[in-house]
Amino acid sequence: MPETILLYDTTLRDGAQSEDIQFSTADKLRIAERLDRLGIDYIEGGWPGANAVDTAFFEQVDPSSFRHAKLAAFGSTHHASVLPENDKTLQAIASCGASVATIFGKTSADHAKIALGITKEQNLQIIRNSVAWLKQRMGEVIFDAEHFFDGYLLDPEYALAALDAARNGGADALVLCDTNGGNLPDTVSRIIRNVGERFPREMIGIHAHNDCELAVANSLAAVEAGARHVQGTMNGVGERCGNANLCSVIPNLLMKCSDRYTCLAGGSLSLLKQTAAFVTDTANMSPFHRQPFVGDSAFAHKGGVHVSAINKNASLYEHIDPASVGNTRRVLMTEQGGKSNIFALARNLGYDIGKDDPILAELSEAIKDKSALGYDYAAAEASVELLLLRHLPQQPVPDFFRLLRLFTVSSKTVADPEQIVEATLKLDVRGQQAHTAAGGQGPVHALDKALRKALLPFYPEIEDMRLIDYKVRVLSVKGTPDADGGTASYVRVLIESSDSRCSWTTVGVSYDIIDASWQALSESVIYHLFRRYRGL
Repeated sequence: MPETILLYDTTLRDGAQSEDIQFSTADKLRIAERLDRLGIDYIEGGWPGANAVDTAFFEQVDPSSFRHAKLAAFGSTHHASVLPENDKTLQAIASCGASVATIFGKTSADHAKIALGITKEQNLQIIRNSVAWLKQRMGEVIFDAEHFFDGYLLDPEYALAALDAARNGGADALVLCDTNGGNLPDTVSRIIRNVGERFPREMIGIHAHNDCELAVANSLAAVEAGARHVQGTMNGVGERCGNANLCSVIPNLLMKCSDRYTCLAGGSLSLLKQTAAFVTDTANMSPFHRQPFVGDSAFAHKGGVHVSAINKNASLYEHIDPASVGNTRRVLMTEQGGKSNIFALARNLGYDIGKDDPILAELSEAIKDKSALGYDYAAAEASVELLLLRHLPQQPVPDFFRLLRLFTVSSKTVADPEQIVEATLKLDVRGQQAHTAAGGQGPVHALDKALRKALLPFYPEIEDMRLIDYKVRVLSVKGTPDADGGTASYVRVLIESSDSRCSWTTVGVSYDIIDASWQALSESVIYHLFRRYRGL
């Protein structure tokens, strides 16, 4: 029978110590609910009493609403100048409503002496007394052995004595922390095995930091060596370089070591990507597309040889089924791709094209020509779908509107901030001319408003469409007069849009940033209308 590995998520505490993260109380409540749904065993809510957000979280969270997870409160051992019953940190943990207390203590003799300014013996007494006081008042106490691996390498007997003190106080788990993140997997394995000779392995846990980019490897090495409790964060966020990334630890345990270990007993691995994305969005961070398992690029295929192979058998270039972690396969259209990429994309989109259809060669050349000018179809899948559709006679894109006259964008010197820039458009919409003008806080804003003003009477369904991102990049396109760049270079505009159902990205390229913006903007509207036209 596979052994159960307990998962302890510290995104809301250690993850919140990332320099680019600032969770609100509401953020933490929403994330906790998602972590419970995923199947995490322990959710560390924060340090009650340390700051207003964490204190409010414990006041507002309802642990009884969790379907599986236990709520843990974090803090330190008591201060050397007071007894446990008078220590504000321990009092706050015991009274916050969590069922689990997690406290850290020094397990390095040097840290006890230098950081705390106390003797080694005093530190051991503080660890035992703190754990014992909390154990009398709470159902479960976890001891985080801070700096354990570094402390063990300096003085193994003292580091083990610190664990003894915690166990004697009644600790349920002894979590060994690679606090500085500087140890290698073989060191972690060796020390975990040594600890396992003295303590039951079901008590042993690992808390790894990523300063050498080894937090996941060290966590897996610890499990192989006997640890049965793994701490980490979603997306690997955390202090300095981050913590062990549970988005990698979990699928590795469940899919690579399924004969020996299991986890997520109360949830589903298929929720992993959406949980990771939710944490990223809530933290207001840019997604890491190349993140293993849950990143958008984790199962993205660009090279023609790769795509040709996955068309025959996806396992030839994918180590797992993307759907198992809630992800999807993506076939990218670039100058490096060939007919195999187009065939795979068409099949994924539900369009019937034969492998020998001459349309494949036409599309391949069109994509290569466009890519040579700077069109990034790998990042603009909506634009490449429209390009594909325009070459398919059985799936024509309706002529929703046509530009009749070049728009103008002019600066205004008026007090109204909505009229800083004005755009004018003349369109043919269903055989009728629409001539509109609109002001905005920038050229794209003005263009968007003018286009909506012209189209809304004909297509009210664009009301729920909105732009959510706009990116511009200066390009150096080989073979052009200004290939070296500068102010006369090509520019590429990527626009991401969304409605109540999905989001999509379109691209435009031109010497003129306004023209490039118009290309991307109009493509975005056309894509939205086409999806509604097909009932999507």
